[in-house]
Amino acid sequence: MQISARNQLTGSVSGIKLGSVNNEIVLTLGEGEQLTTVITQESCKTLGLSVGKTAIAIIKAPWVVLAKPDCGLIFSARNQFNGKVTHVIEGAVNSTIHLVTDKGMALTAIITNESLQEMQLTKGVDIIALIKASSVMLATEK
Repeated sequence: MQISARNQLTGSVSGIKLGSVNNEIVLTLGEGEQLTTVITQESCKTLGLSVGKTAIAIIKAPWVVLAKPDCGLIFSARNQFNGKVTHVIEGAVNSTIHLVTDKGMALTAIITNESLQEMQLTKGVDIIALIKASSVMLATEK
């Protein structure tokens, strides 16, 4: 698939919770991670989603928020993945952070250079990747 979003995660729909306007969809990814998204009922119908169907979660790198495990905060983000930084690419304004979750799922985040310095992120540092359910788009093949 040729789209600009850095994070494209393929999984199988493992749960659908119907709402009055939006539905909550749970994908089980190949690494065993579970990812939750909230999409409209109309989108659910358009994509033909049902339990067992393959779908691709699309998450832009700036939508991945990073936190240190010892930051002392509890987060409301539905999707929280513990992992380690694998690579840092520092740019003029922002930095690209590559990480792998404890179960082996690769994610990419974009953060400001100021955050990179404040958090002291380098290869091997423990990290939590936070992704709001409303920041996850779904796609299916035609």
